[in-house]
Amino acid sequence: RSGLNNMNRSKISPYASLNEELWISKTEELIKQHPLSEKEIVQLCLDSWENIFSSRIGNLQIGKNFFPSPQIVGALLHALIPANIEARFENWQGEKNKYDKDIVYIKDDYYSIELKTSSDPKYIFGNRSYAQPQDGITGKSKNGYYLTINFEKFMPDLKLRPEIKIIRFGWLDHTDWIAQTAATGQQARLSPEAYRSKLKILYQK
Repeated sequence: RSGLNNMNRSKISPYASLNEELWISKTEELIKQHPLSEKEIVQLCLDSWENIFSSRIGNLQIGKNFFPSPQIVGALLHALIPANIEARFENWQGEKNKYDKDIVYIKDDYYSIELKTSSDPKYIFGNRSYAQPQDGITGKSKNGYYLTINFEKFMPDLKLRPEIKIIRFGWLDHTDWIAQTAATGQQARLSPEAYRSKLKILYQK
C-alpha cells in the first residue's frame, strides 16, 4: 500500500467547496466508486449478525441462554465483519496495526473502512478524538469511508431475537463529528448534516 499518498488523499475532503445540496450526489458517487457494492456490504453485515446467533461459548448458545451486552455484541461485529470480508474477497483484511482502519483494502487504503456500531435506535457515536484532525503524518486518518450499524439490545425477558435496524455507508470527515463540550466528556456525535447527506441508508428494518 502506498500509505502516505493515500493518507494525503483522504485529508482532502471530497465535499470541500461543495454546498450541502450537492452532498447527496457526491455521496452516491463515492459509494458507486467503492470496490464493495451496496448489496455486498449489506449481505456481509447481515451474515455477520447471523454468525453471532450460531455461536456458542462452551455450552452456552448466544441468544438462548447467553445474552451479551451491547458492548460485546458491537465487539463481535467488529471482529466478524472484517473476517467475513477477508474470507470472501481478495485484497481485503482486518486491522493489523494502529494506523489501519477497521477494514483494510490492501490495494488502495483510500477505500479502507472505519466501522461504527451502536445499540441506539438511530444514532452513532465515536470517541471525541474523531472530532480532531489527524495527528501528524502517520496518525490514523479520521476521514474516509464509514460503515455504521444500529442494532437492538438483547431483552431476554421478552424472548425476542434482536435485529439489525439500520446499515449506513458513506464518507465522513473529522469535521462531521461534534465532541462533547464537558471536560470529562469522551464522546462525539455526528452532525445532522452527516446523517442527512453523507451516510446513505443501505438497509432499514
